Amino acid sequence: MGNCKSSNTDNVVVVQGSPIRNHERQWSDRGRVPANNRSTLQSMARVGSRVFKQTSMDADIEAAGTSHSQNDDVFDIGNKQQQQVKRTTLTEHKASTYEHVHEMVQESIDSIHHQQTSKAKAGRVGLTNLGNTCFMNSSLQCLSNTIPLSDYVLGYDYRSEINHDNFLGTQGQLVSSYAELIKHLWLGSNSYYNPSSFKNILSKFAPQFEGYEQQDSQELLSYLLDGIHEDLNRVKKKPYIEEKDCDGTNDEGDAITSWSNYLQRNQSIIVDMFQGQLRSTITCRNQQCKQQSSGIDGSSLYGCGHINVKFDPFMYLSLPISDNCNTLDDCLDLYCEEELLVGDEQWYCPKCKTHVDATKKIDLFMLPPILIIHLKRFKVSSYGGNRSKITKSIQYPLNDWNLSKQKKSSSGIYPLYDCYAISQHHGSVGYGHYTAHAKNRFDGMWYNFNDSIVNGPVVNPRSEGLGSGSSAYCLFYNRVERVDSYRGGGGNRKKCIEKKTVIRRQSISRPELWPHLQREKVTEWKSVRINDYVWNEDDSDDDNEEKIQIGLGRVTE
Repeated sequence: MGNCKSSNTDNVVVVQGSPIRNHERQWSDRGRVPANNRSTLQSMARVGSRVFKQTSMDADIEAAGTSHSQNDDVFDIGNKQQQQVKRTTLTEHKASTYEHVHEMVQESIDSIHHQQTSKAKAGRVGLTNLGNTCFMNSSLQCLSNTIPLSDYVLGYDYRSEINHDNFLGTQGQLVSSYAELIKHLWLGSNSYYNPSSFKNILSKFAPQFEGYEQQDSQELLSYLLDGIHEDLNRVKKKPYIEEKDCDGTNDEGDAITSWSNYLQRNQSIIVDMFQGQLRSTITCRNQQCKQQSSGIDGSSLYGCGHINVKFDPFMYLSLPISDNCNTLDDCLDLYCEEELLVGDEQWYCPKCKTHVDATKKIDLFMLPPILIIHLKRFKVSSYGGNRSKITKSIQYPLNDWNLSKQKKSSSGIYPLYDCYAISQHHGSVGYGHYTAHAKNRFDGMWYNFNDSIVNGPVVNPRSEGLGSGSSAYCLFYNRVERVDSYRGGGGNRKKCIEKKTVIRRQSISRPELWPHLQREKVTEWKSVRINDYVWNEDDSDDDNEEKIQIGLGRVTE
């Protein structure tokens, strides 16, 4: 940990408070933007870049002992005489979150729709059913209302992160088609959009989704997130890493080591947003050993006492449903319940040198900012392989779902979650239909997405069956962090508590942003540096293989 070096990811300057030359860049991947709206999509903040905040000359001289006048040519300052009277320099910061991208996209969408003559439809655009594609439409509407992900493809130069050499990805075709779809859902003025282009790209790389037969919305969701991750994986060459077995005596340290190993092979917006850690504990229950302990049902079990602990990343939780499950917490408890591995599922104990009976326990160790819950409503019978649906009604919280008891790590941010989107399945396996409910980013109201038709806002979510029922299939939760903010001005300035979801960019060089090392009320700006940063041409960027260039960087167009 102490040997981790600092790096200057992306080496791009974003200027705040200073006008930038109006380069007439066309965002070809987003379609042509009207001239009067073009500035809203130009020079978007680069996540992980060096961000500069304008300050007074005297303050910078005192802090840095130098100015950055050599970069004056990139600023449209105007009159040279005025420049000599009032000069400014830039204090360097390292962006630690995606907050600045969110703010700029928010303003951009609002600006575009205010200038259109038609009624703003931002995020309330339906998707045409191409023939039993309601499963796809349901998942896409939930992901569309996953605001940090939509912000990323709308307001960030994501193409710069496409991994063209990753044979596990699609060389950017999948993420680009998804970004095009999101553009129409948030920046378009039509009431619905035909997703045939996205469907064609999806089917090209995932033959299981070819044709127009009914499919599973969760399977589509899983493939899409995996595909976007591989398309945007910032690791160009994945090193071979052999995970060591842990014995449960140092879980906090072992979890951090495991996360570090994972980041050496996987870094993307998907990791930043959706991925957490599970702790898997397997204990030997060899009947021939004399050591006795208590089993899952209170009975006596024997075993050599060997324990194997692993920390595995997860992107969503697939929770079982039993007759005793009435709430989402019941399903989660069942998921974490200790199970006995016997028969064909016996475990090879390295101490006993043979396959033995064992117990296995899965726990939630570290939770992600965006938590996806998949309720396993479909089961396959052991006779004939026929599928059936579990129609058990499950209650689930819409706000303030507290997972502090389920999260086993003592570190990390307090796990409190709000539900913002739901993929729903109605009917039976053979004659079912998928819809979605999601909260809109601007008015905070729930809307119902039924293919091309969007209804809402929903005045009373409970009257729509939200919060319980047998149709909820995939639940989308965002972790809320309570931060102090102030509203009003002058004597009316009041302190209030704001709930927000902060997504932190994960990289090897910045362990202070790993979820294991986060605490409440963490500052949004980290590693403030001015001129004390040592630039070395030999320093390599852990997020991409390009050399870190000497100097102050460049302005992204």
